[in-house]
Amino acid sequence: MRLSLPLLATLLFAATPGLAQEKTDDPVIAEVNGVAIHASDLDAAYAELPEQYRQLPKEALLVPLRERLIDDELLRAEAERRKLDEDARVAREIARARARVMRAALLEQVIEEASTEERLRAAYEAMKAQPDFATEEARIGHILLETEEEAREVIAELDAGADFATLAKERSTGPSGPQGGDLGYLGKEALVPEFAAAAFALEPGTYTRDPVQTRFGWHVIRLEDKRRNLPSFEEVENRVREEVAREAITSYLREIRAGAEIVVDEAFAPAVPAAEPTGN
Repeated sequence: MRLSLPLLATLLFAATPGLAQEKTDDPVIAEVNGVAIHASDLDAAYAELPEQYRQLPKEALLVPLRERLIDDELLRAEAERRKLDEDARVAREIARARARVMRAALLEQVIEEASTEERLRAAYEAMKAQPDFATEEARIGHILLETEEEAREVIAELDAGADFATLAKERSTGPSGPQGGDLGYLGKEALVPEFAAAAFALEPGTYTRDPVQTRFGWHVIRLEDKRRNLPSFEEVENRVREEVAREAITSYLREIRAGAEIVVDEAFAPAVPAAEPTGN
């Protein structure tokens, strides 16, 4: 089966996570007809591997990757010898690959210039002002039991004045039992939905009046405290950097579009599928 040029281009010019950084110490690991292959080429080839391969020890892949790079150079040189770059189809794919690398280099530069400490901190402060930035956490205690009947017995004991922590140590089958049922501070996302809904509906100092069933068993839940957790800059730094990068690229594109002469075919209109008729 003959592979199409676009598919070959995808295989030979796979997008990389980032442009290789220049290294002052970049040893030559092989030479092919006088062409040097550097350690940085090996690093780039490793970064292009699918995730399942990158989970293997890197040392186990170095020799196979080096051999692949040698094969790649042999294929490139043979293609040059055959003057395949003069073929119109090949030339178009080379131009597309070059354009992709140039775009990536420019955007990397735009992002780097925009990602100053001052701008990153300003973006973090703007995020803090958003109502959904802080997350709600609750300090929860629970007593896990095997049956609903046992859970109702525990609730009756609590109603009669029994101490929650003592009952948890005596009756709970969960791993938190020896700690008096204390689970510490948790967000809703850390809990199964049924448990989270019941726990966060409580007022501090109260417990569930009915047992709560989950796949783990039957729970009697007590809410000790609620608090708002405001993530630190370090905790959300990746998110902040992504936001700054997005804004920088959008702003830069707007700027260069404003300075460009762009002519579009106004008659161009992609076909829009007709809406399905609705019944009465």
